[in-house]
Amino acid sequence: MLKVAIEKAGYEKRESKIREIAFEVKSGELLGLLGSNGAGKSTTIKTILGLLKEWKGTVTFENGTRYAYVPEQPVFYDSLTLWEHLELAAAATSLADEDWQEGAQDLIRYFQLENVMYHLPSSFSKGMRQKVMLITAFMLQPDVYIIDEPFLGLDPRATKDFLKLIEKERARGAAILMCTHVLDTAERVCDRFVLLSNGTLLAKGSLKEMREQSGLEIDSSLLDCVDTLMEQRV
Repeated sequence: MLKVAIEKAGYEKRESKIREIAFEVKSGELLGLLGSNGAGKSTTIKTILGLLKEWKGTVTFENGTRYAYVPEQPVFYDSLTLWEHLELAAAATSLADEDWQEGAQDLIRYFQLENVMYHLPSSFSKGMRQKVMLITAFMLQPDVYIIDEPFLGLDPRATKDFLKLIEKERARGAAILMCTHVLDTAERVCDRFVLLSNGTLLAKGSLKEMREQSGLEIDSSLLDCVDTLMEQRV
């Protein structure tokens, strides 16, 4: 569904923030994008989304693939209500009313925001704003999700609800690239991982393969693997 082969990318012509990063996300797969602050995760996502001018390589979505992006920091228009934001997203993707309205209302109820459906998101809490971003993405039912730090601001119930929707979308065949620092949850829900360090690819593969690459025991956690691999790099 998505193939990434970035030779280099950055914000200025002679300054590359990331180099030699390659991976793919398959239909029905959840791939975790991992790394410490400054490792290059955000730059990688921006490159995939076509937001950087200074980059070399290839980013290929399968023919006809539609994707949705959920940013780490929710973005809203000050004068639009929650529902008006959904109407705008539907219009931008040329969805007819019958193709999104019922699903959007179901998602609003699912995330318990029906009482603020016609309120301005600028007045919402961090968790509520994050829910609106998730509702917008899930409502569109894209082929590929690119999700940046989805757990920030979500309470335990909302996190559980989000993960249930992720599983439902995977069963539908959607491919998901999820950037996260929450390694215990990533270990539980992701099929494979891509670990970045200092702007380059440090390791990738399943948990079993990460254990093999780090030289740890078969019962080692993802956190143990990441720590060991990063220490080995140093």
